[in-house]
Amino acid sequence: MLLPLAVAGVVGAAAWAVRGRSSAVFGPSVWRGDPAVKAIALTFDDGPSESTPALLDLLDRHGAKATFFQVGRNVERLPDVAREVSRRGHETGNHTWSHRMLVRGGAEEEVSRAQDLLARVHGVPPRLFRAPYGVRWFGLQSTLARHGLASVMWTTIGRDWTLTGGEVARRLERGIGPGAILCLHDGRELTPRPDIRATVQAVEAILPGLASIGYNFETVSNLRYAR
Repeated sequence: MLLPLAVAGVVGAAAWAVRGRSSAVFGPSVWRGDPAVKAIALTFDDGPSESTPALLDLLDRHGAKATFFQVGRNVERLPDVAREVSRRGHETGNHTWSHRMLVRGGAEEEVSRAQDLLARVHGVPPRLFRAPYGVRWFGLQSTLARHGLASVMWTTIGRDWTLTGGEVARRLERGIGPGAILCLHDGRELTPRPDIRATVQAVEAILPGLASIGYNFETVSNLRYAR
């Protein structure tokens, strides 16, 4: 009985080290802002996609700023859509070149190739990085340091790739609080023309209510962090 429990404990600890939002085993990651400040960071992974402009229009209507972690291959395919994100005043971050899980190796190539393209497309290099699937691994910390990138996780993830818009909204609402970093998606890995209706519906559902009770919507870099 003790051996299975020990094995389960080791597996659980390893999973937390790799993907735990506050784990610093493979280097520190930002996962929330100052809980004393009524601000939230909306973040979107896996873009750009053909569906990104609809999300940008929605954010514009509510005066909300967000951070978009873009995949290099998607930027290569849709440079004008990628550029529109920063043109509208949002922040962009590095989400690797091909969205491969970094436990397979190749972190330097994945990060540097995306970083170079993002810098050319947006005119400035990203300062933030989010690992695909939130999975960090050996060697990533030194790679990020070489490129001047800070790792970002999340306070709450919407699971918008599998849930309905209403379910995503309720999941986010349960995890919202001052300083929260919310993780959503404006793409689906490398899929062309992804269906992100659940994401758009969830964002449309939560923004008015949060604004009405005094929340501001900031980029990750503009969140104030607890000292």
